[in-house]
Amino acid sequence: MEKFPMTTEGYQKLEADLRILKNEERPAVIQAIAEARAHGDLSENAEYHAAKERQGWIEGQILELEDKFTRAQVIDPKSLDGNTVKFGATVTLIDEDTEKKKIWQIVGDLEADVKLRKISVSSPIARALIGKSKGDSVEVFAPGGSHSYEIDKIAYK
Repeated sequence: MEKFPMTTEGYQKLEADLRILKNEERPAVIQAIAEARAHGDLSENAEYHAAKERQGWIEGQILELEDKFTRAQVIDPKSLDGNTVKFGATVTLIDEDTEKKKIWQIVGDLEADVKLRKISVSSPIARALIGKSKGDSVEVFAPGGSHSYEIDKIAYK
């Protein structure tokens, strides 16, 4: 069984999502199925069929999250330190063309969210940064083109 890295924060979110599905969504859909059954003929009961479809989706999500939950290798970025970029690092970059700063945290594939400034450890930017130190220049080859960045700061928080 292959393990995959995940931050403590990502693991807690996964745990919360699983808890909501099991303790809120599952009982609600069971109740909806019971109410739809009470309406009589199930062959033409759209509410019943919709609730059964929703139940199938919820059960699938629960199985998927439980699998991820058991295979997660939790790494707490706060427990890490060092002068090189590795999983969990929050890296401040300076675009060598525009001089604009960008801040990214390197996280697991499941918790990556560009809007939250969290990039996957398998992304082109993260792969270019891993193992580099403050002051190093990195060239990132991404689908949108090539960019050069200087590593300004590395933090583990």
